[in-house]
Amino acid sequence: MPLLENQSVRRRTKAESFPFISALRFVFYLTFGKAMKTDLFNYALPPELIAQHPPKKRELARMMVLHRASSTIEHRTITDIAEYLRAPDVLVLNNTKVIPARVFGHKAASGGKVELLLLDESAPGEWKVLMKTSRRPKTGDELILCSGKATATMLQDGEQGEAFLRISSDRPLMEVLDEEGVPPLPPYITRKEQTRGQIEIDKQRYQTVYASEPGAAAAPTAGLHFTPELLARLAANGIHKAELTLHVGLGTFRPVSADIITDHEMHHERYAVSSGAAETINTARQAGGRIIAVGSTSVRTLESVNPIREADGSTNIFIYPPYEFRNVDAILTNFHLPKSTLLMMMSAFAGHEQMLETYRIAVAERYRFFSYGDCMLIL
Repeated sequence: MPLLENQSVRRRTKAESFPFISALRFVFYLTFGKAMKTDLFNYALPPELIAQHPPKKRELARMMVLHRASSTIEHRTITDIAEYLRAPDVLVLNNTKVIPARVFGHKAASGGKVELLLLDESAPGEWKVLMKTSRRPKTGDELILCSGKATATMLQDGEQGEAFLRISSDRPLMEVLDEEGVPPLPPYITRKEQTRGQIEIDKQRYQTVYASEPGAAAAPTAGLHFTPELLARLAANGIHKAELTLHVGLGTFRPVSADIITDHEMHHERYAVSSGAAETINTARQAGGRIIAVGSTSVRTLESVNPIREADGSTNIFIYPPYEFRNVDAILTNFHLPKSTLLMMMSAFAGHEQMLETYRIAVAERYRFFSYGDCMLIL
């Protein structure tokens, strides 16, 4: 029988207390150890539950609330999040800004089509990209990009579709990308037609309202649900806000192809924690507040910088069960792909069996999944 909206429900397995959860994680480690298989994090998802468009308004997103200690679930909306936060909790947001990183062009010599996803600018004008083309260019080959507004030289070929290019343009590249680039929507968003109007909608909606630091190849999607009004209401309730930056790239979203999860290698992603953000987080923690991480990218940054302090670097941290979180007390997250590193992270936080049961309920309740989908608050 379907669960009613806003009804609190208990999972079918026995409720767990926090000490028992730690014991279960230890047993889980002894059982699977380094041979933990990727298939342990699989689940069945009807394709029609993969959100192809954002909701008409950000605040219309549904929010499942998972209480880890009691293993109970509530069905709410994102506007209800204020009921679960209390002063002096701190909301940690990733303020990375998605650039229109998907660009099109052709090879200067042959005219063959080229599609690029710009991932990371390692040095001025030098970019790591994902390249899609019928025949890979050779070192030194030239590419014409963005309707001739930019050119690129092949510096080095890489693995799994990666390449390294030197890109130049008469105007700042970001100006060119704003005119010619396309939002780098994930491949599971498959639309029959991509009109200029839809592209403009995606430029606005595949971006958090607090995005300020350009550099991401994908959105920190848990933050897509917030509006300025909701953030202002939380602030009025004494909920502090701390912004950090992690430029989302392949490290977060590269699929796990290895059979054993420890064989999967995470890519590095750049992060920055300001002194102000660190002070806000540490002050809230000292006053008894909880650190509420908005999205897996905020989690990865918080768990990479210990103790929390001003920091600037890169991380390839891979969080999977068992893992003891040091700087995160609760997580707001979207629903993630089967067998993904993101689902593995949430399983480490909430427990493997509990997380898969929660996803089973989300499917039964027809939540919308992935980037443009609904969210889950894990307490």
